[in-house]
Amino acid sequence: MASIFTKIIEKEIPAHIIAEDEHHIAFLDINPLVMGHSLVVPKNEIDYIYDLSDKELSNLLLFSKKVARAIEKSVECNRIGISVIGLEVPHAHIHLIPINSMDDMNFSRPKISMNPEEAATITDKIKANF
Repeated sequence: MASIFTKIIEKEIPAHIIAEDEHHIAFLDINPLVMGHSLVVPKNEIDYIYDLSDKELSNLLLFSKKVARAIEKSVECNRIGISVIGLEVPHAHIHLIPINSMDDMNFSRPKISMNPEEAATITDKIKANF
């Protein structure tokens, strides 16, 4: 069965896509820790990030760097934190999180809510800076 990320990649379910190329896609997290929290996903559905080939992993990180730079230009923050947890969806992915303190990456914190207009606005800003 396809992961929820594969369904996003195949445009079967909607997402706030901020960047995409032939092998990767980046979109806003639906349960963000902070405004601009995004996920970067390889289009090749592999569960565990360290099961990606060296080339796939390298390319995923390089694509993530481009996305992170776009987020930095779009959201007020000190830097972009990166996290790989990989337990919530069986599809390799990287969290890119705008941070001003270590606590901004605390996944046990309550998630923020974004209304559709806020999500569309931040999506457009990041896309414009990609």
